[in-house]
Amino acid sequence: MGDREVQDMMLLMASKIHKIAERMSDAEVDGLVSEINCARRVFVMGAGRSGLVAKAFAMRLMHLGLQSFVVGETITPALRQGDLVVVFSGSGETKTIADLAETAKNLGARVALITYKKDSRIGRIADHVVMIPSQREKIGEESQEFEVRQMMGEHKSFAPLGTLFETAAMVFADAIISRLMDIRECNIEELRGRHANIE
Repeated sequence: MGDREVQDMMLLMASKIHKIAERMSDAEVDGLVSEINCARRVFVMGAGRSGLVAKAFAMRLMHLGLQSFVVGETITPALRQGDLVVVFSGSGETKTIADLAETAKNLGARVALITYKKDSRIGRIADHVVMIPSQREKIGEESQEFEVRQMMGEHKSFAPLGTLFETAAMVFADAIISRLMDIRECNIEELRGRHANIE
């Protein structure tokens, strides 16, 4: 019999994401779908692992036929009024990302934030916020205090750094793409036609 710790961890993480999905606001989610659908162009950004989720989201938006760009890339065009900036930031406080969000707002773009902390620097200027509840907001036994104990090695951590925000954000972003596919009546062949063919 093999060691199933990795698979058991996957199942535990999946159960946490299930709880997160159940607690998310329908109005917040529908609002983000509407923001993306109405935007002239969609710019995405985030730092660290959140930035990787943002890049994956931008790629899927492109596959849907939307004009999407990653803030900070060399080929990203100038931001204009009517554009939407989607920010992935768990804390909503990362200085570099908050500075860019404020600049985008001043340029006339709309700002949407995906976060676990609505009352934050980016949250306060955002036109739309989607909350992804995390351990910091108590899902089951997890709380900020529990997370600190995990990081100190007093408890076995069920996820790196005791957070599922980026994993949940990735699943959420793909679910948003699925919803946009339905709304825009895209089919798989259209998506395949836009997939990179020089990989």
